[in-house]
Amino acid sequence: MADAAVPLGEALKFWLKLGFISFGGPAGQIAIMHRELVEQKRWISERRFLHALNYCMLLPGPEAQQLATYIGWLMHRTWGGIAAGALFVLPSLFILIGLSWVYLAFGEVGWVAGLFYGIKPAVAAIVLHAVWRIGSRTLRSPAQVPLLWAVTLASFVAIAWLQIPFPLVIAIAALAGVLGARFVPAQFAPAAAHGQGDRSWGAALIDDQTPTPPHALFRKSRLALVLAVGAVLWIAPMALLLATQGVAGALTQMAWFFTKAALLTFGGAYAVLPYVFQGAVEHHHWLTPAQMIDGLALGETTPGPLIMVVAFVGFVGGWTRHLLGPDALFLAGALAASVVTWFTFLPSFLFILAGGPLVESTHGNLRLTAPLTAITAAVVGVIATLALFFLVHIARDHPTPGWPLDLVALAIAAAAAFALFRRKAGVIPVIVACALAGMLLRLSGLA
Repeated sequence: MADAAVPLGEALKFWLKLGFISFGGPAGQIAIMHRELVEQKRWISERRFLHALNYCMLLPGPEAQQLATYIGWLMHRTWGGIAAGALFVLPSLFILIGLSWVYLAFGEVGWVAGLFYGIKPAVAAIVLHAVWRIGSRTLRSPAQVPLLWAVTLASFVAIAWLQIPFPLVIAIAALAGVLGARFVPAQFAPAAAHGQGDRSWGAALIDDQTPTPPHALFRKSRLALVLAVGAVLWIAPMALLLATQGVAGALTQMAWFFTKAALLTFGGAYAVLPYVFQGAVEHHHWLTPAQMIDGLALGETTPGPLIMVVAFVGFVGGWTRHLLGPDALFLAGALAASVVTWFTFLPSFLFILAGGPLVESTHGNLRLTAPLTAITAAVVGVIATLALFFLVHIARDHPTPGWPLDLVALAIAAAAAFALFRRKAGVIPVIVACALAGMLLRLSGLA
């Protein structure tokens, strides 16, 4: 079996390496894992890899991190899964803590401010591109799935104009999927999976015929044990925060808020950003709208899952709230970032370790997949509202003299969108180019 053929130490080296090279968002990270695990190392066959990916796409949370957790768990049991998932996250956490400190300590310096002036329009274009990517994967032509398109448009209106809370939008979409599976199942059937059969890369250690290992089979006793341990891992730190911070304490509020956020991330990190914006910016005021856009830019330029932007949110909230006093701002930010990361990613590990076998046993059941398909359709509309907000914000932030809008920022956003949509440019080159353009324009006085 694979756990005997691949030493745990060798696997840990790979997962640590992956944590430092996992740029490019979920699509790029999954592509890296496919190249390394399927094509080169042959630890797992393509069909089994895609089978695991399909499970992760059905779950809330960052699918690339969950895929690493799943494969680590399949190969080396529970501790293998925990190590794979943790090493996927920890490098980006440490990097983001460092970048967040630089941002808050030196963000008013002219050239740094110029960098972020150029980055903001790039982020708006990136979010707009995410609408297209997720929509093209979920929505076929309006004639084929008119009800899914209706769900998308309704979610856009609900968030953008009616100010309906994000969780309620998701709940209504799920209900639409439940009803759709019963009355119009063809409208909510997931699109056919993409991917080619196993190319001639040689035999895989976990191939198409390898039986599911005993530890990955569904057992009620194991499910109960994992859920019990998970409950302790959530309750113990939450109880400590309640005892030291109180219910209204910033860290307590962050822990509870990001636990809820972790359960709503159907469709990837972009799906939960509107919810994070509503709560962190508009309700709790842990950071400003401009800081939220800057944080998303930092998340795009660091390895690891994009949802790690929550570490930036936590760092800024801990810093600005002076949680440990005015002389320990960095420690306060690092503590808040760590708390937020713990409560955001704990559910993802539980979904795989506890729910993996259960999801496998129900895979392909339309009663399960239809609500998730409807949720993903709603997510497209929700992300579109986020793109609209970012565009409005950058357009009004620094109006061009004689004009009501910032024409320079809009031009940078248009150039970034052209590069992403037409030139198929990568996210990081687009952000770097826009950042340099913003810095040059600011230092020359043209913006």
